[in-house]
Parts: sequence; C-alpha cells; structure tokens
Amino acid sequence: MRATLHNFAKNLDVTDLRWMPDDGFSIGRLRIELLSGLTVALALVPEAVAFAFVAGVHPLVGLYAAFLVGLITALIGGRPGMISGATGALAVVMVALVAQHGVEYLFATVVLMGLLQIFAGVMQWGKFIRLVPHPVMLGFVNGLAIVIFLAQMSQFKVPGTMVDTGHGMGGGEWLSGQSLYLMLGLVAATMAIIWLTPRITRLIPAPLAGIGIIAALVIGFGLDVPRVGDLASIQGGVPAWHIPMVPLTWETFEIILPYAVILAAIGLIESLLTLNLVGDLTGKRGGASQECIAQGVANTVTGFFGGMGGCAMIGQSMINVKSGGRTRVAGIAAAVFLLLFILVGSSVIELIPLAALVGVMFMVVIGTFAWNSLTILRKVPLMDAFVIILVTVVTVMEDLAVAVVVGVIVSALAYAWNNARRIHASTRESATEQGAKVYEIHGPLFFGSSDGFSELFDVENDPDVVIVDFADSRVVDQSALQAIEAMAAKYEAAGKRLQLRHLSRDCHRLLTKAGHLMVDSDDDPDYELAVDYDVRTGVLGGH
Repeated sequence: MRATLHNFAKNLDVTDLRWMPDDGFSIGRLRIELLSGLTVALALVPEAVAFAFVAGVHPLVGLYAAFLVGLITALIGGRPGMISGATGALAVVMVALVAQHGVEYLFATVVLMGLLQIFAGVMQWGKFIRLVPHPVMLGFVNGLAIVIFLAQMSQFKVPGTMVDTGHGMGGGEWLSGQSLYLMLGLVAATMAIIWLTPRITRLIPAPLAGIGIIAALVIGFGLDVPRVGDLASIQGGVPAWHIPMVPLTWETFEIILPYAVILAAIGLIESLLTLNLVGDLTGKRGGASQECIAQGVANTVTGFFGGMGGCAMIGQSMINVKSGGRTRVAGIAAAVFLLLFILVGSSVIELIPLAALVGVMFMVVIGTFAWNSLTILRKVPLMDAFVIILVTVVTVMEDLAVAVVVGVIVSALAYAWNNARRIHASTRESATEQGAKVYEIHGPLFFGSSDGFSELFDVENDPDVVIVDFADSRVVDQSALQAIEAMAAKYEAAGKRLQLRHLSRDCHRLLTKAGHLMVDSDDDPDYELAVDYDVRTGVLGGH
C-alpha cells in the first residue's frame, strides 16, 4: 500500500498545473483555460440541477457535488482536461435510496462509495480497464451520446409540469406552437454559432460564444422561452461541513453498502472510460489508479459537505477539450466559476435560456458519437459489430456499468470460443525414440479447448510410447491439467506411456506445481535439451 501511495504522489505531475506544460507560462494559454472553464461551468448548471431532480434531492445538493467533485478531481485526477460532477448514471441509482430512507442516507452512502473507490485505487484495480475491448469503448461512446441527447428532451417541456414519480422526474407537458418553434430556432441558432465561430475567430471557445450571443438576444428582446431559473433557483451559500445524520449501526451499513458498491463501480467505470477517451483526444495517457483515488477522495469529501457525489462527465469533458482546455486550470476554473454562480451570480445565470445550453449539448452529442462505427460495422468481425450495437443499446436501456460488463463478457466468450476452435494436432514418427508417435499440438490448451484436445488422440491404435509436443501450444489452466491427466490415464490403462515435450517455462511451472511431472528439469523450458516428461496420474482426480 505504501508503494502504491508513493507511486500516486510520484505520478501527480506538477507540470500539469502549469498553464502551458510544454512551453512555460503563457497569457494566451491562461485565457483559453479560463474561458473553457467558464463554458463548462455554464453547461454544468442545468445538468447538475436536472440530475438532482432525478435523484429526488434539492438542486443545491447536485450543484455542491458538481463543485466539490469537479474541484478535487481537477486538482489530483489522473487526466488533466477531464471534468467531473453529478451525473445521471449515478442519479438513477440514488433515487430509490432517497425515496426509501431519505437524503441523509444518501450522504452516508456517498462517503462509503468514496472510501471504496480509494481502496480500488490503492489496490491498483484501475489497470483492469485495459480489459475493455475497443468495440465496447465504441458502444460506450455511442450509448452515452444517445443518453446525453435524450436527457435534453426534458428541456422541451413546459417548466414546472414535470412531477416526481418516485423514480426521478417524469411526465410533463411538451412545448407547442410558437414556444416550441422559438425553442427549436434558438437551439439551431446556437449550433450554427458554435459551428461558425472557429472559422471566424479562436479568441473565445465556440460554445461560450453560442451561449453568450443567444442569451443576449433572448434577454435583449425579452423573448418568452424557458430559462435556467425556470428549473430552480441556484442561489446558495458555501457548502458547510455536515456529518450524515444516520444511526451508526450495522443495519445502516447493510442499507447503504449495496448502493455504495454499485455507485462506486459505475463511477469508476465511467471515469476510467472517459479517461481513455480524453487521452485519445489529447494524445496523452492518464493514470487509472490515480483517477480512482481522486474520485474516491472527491466523493468522500462531498458526502461530508452535503453533495450527492459524482464521477467523470463525458459531455462536459468533451466541451472542455473541444474548447481548448488541456491543463488542470480549466477544471479548477470550472469549479470556481460554478461556486461563484451559486454565491453571487445566480440572478444572472438564471436568465440564460435553456435553448442555448441544449444547443451546446447537441453539438457535444454530434462530436461524441463515433460516426465511423456505422461505416465499419460491415468491415469488422461480426462479433465485434454485435458488441458495438449491444453495448450501445444496453447503455441506453439500462446503465453504463451493466453495458460494459455485458460487453466485456460477450467479448471474452467470443475470444475463448475462437481460441477453442484453434486447437489441432499434427502427427509424426519420433526421431529420438524408435517406434514412438509424436503429437504436435497447435493452439492454447484451456477450458474451452480441453474437449477438443481429448479428441485429437487415438489411444487404441497408438504405439506404446506417445509424445505430446507443446512447442506451439500453452497449458493455461486447471481444465488443461485435467485434460492432460485424463489422457495420460487412458494411455496408462491401455498399458502405454504418455510423455510431454517442449513445455514453456510457465507451462513447466504450472504442471510441476500441480504434481504432474515425474521428471523435474529446467532445461526443457529453454529448449536446450528436449526432455520428455512422464505424467503422474491421479493428482486431480477423475471429476
């Protein structure tokens, strides 16, 4: 554990705190980072409020989470440029807990969630994100883009008509007539401004230009459209230290533990996948374990300051990266701006039309969706195409964690099946032992190929000595050991001998540990001397 924490401190590169890590101080870089942070903060407001409604808590609970989680992860997270805050993926899990036990249990759950994430980081479990195949990553990106798009649909409903269904906010009356046309027109205008701005100037981020111009038009002409203030008031104070008011009993632990485990898993999966995505966009890789610890610290602190917890936000991270944010300054600025909105700027922020923010998020959807995945579906293996579609659908219908787990399982099973079909053997006479038959095994021997391995041999018609050559194969697991022992027992029962040749060092170690090798030599794994090993039967039994 000490070594892991040492590596965490070592990997926390202080150069990431500079405004321009490669070229030193730059006023231009500082301007870009601050404006990018301002853009992200403006987009965070309606998202945090909406997710608070989904979870069934006060809007300030979501805003405080966005501030605290965003600030802490920006300071010590694994990838500068990432934005974290209250997310819908976590909110949909929290709603049942809040409805049944109240918001204080949510705060306690968020604290435990954070501790679990810290533990995962200390144990360096973040490295297992590398097991997520690329088709799963494409499905994750596409699914999240669709989820972000669908989340904006609530902004096209008449403010105040949506009701708490016990599972988040639902129902509501759709805008119609002139209100709907005006809303759609402003959304389209925002998207057009975002598209045109980089072609005219790069002095300010395109999303910020879109929000500013549309807000000025709406306020200047007094247009009657839904605004941020129609969702809820965002005015509040500085988050205060607050110990969750729950009984410190085993019963409380039993209530919050299942939710904490699920929230921790979802938060880490979404954060680590976003870490990889931002790394691909910026050309830099981040520290997975460092991100786990940062997310855990952020959520633990948030739980003690009345926040609903959070994780990385792919939408806001995309806004930040596309706006030019590359260092920790942008994330820190976004959190500070958000707090200023809550403390002193609520009256101004509440005037911003929702149409402008919806337009920004629609452009995020367009930029996030992996459009090339639609063209490669016919070019990649059929199973990979199926996984892309499967993960996309499950992300939309269920949640991200379930989608990623399902995608990884299906990909792993497909990989195992493909490898199971690869095992085959060629036979020849032995050049070293007169009358012996050599089976040259090709392909890995593991649980999926053990039955196929057994079908390669002709016990009845083989000579008295049979040599199994593993030069082009590997013995992988217990099923492989069982298959070797079972085959040796068949030859033994027929009065014949089965010997093993050309075992790689890892195979040699595995068989020696199991007790199968009757001759123990280190020469054979290096192929300096071809030692034929007799197989001891009855080690694992016949089941």
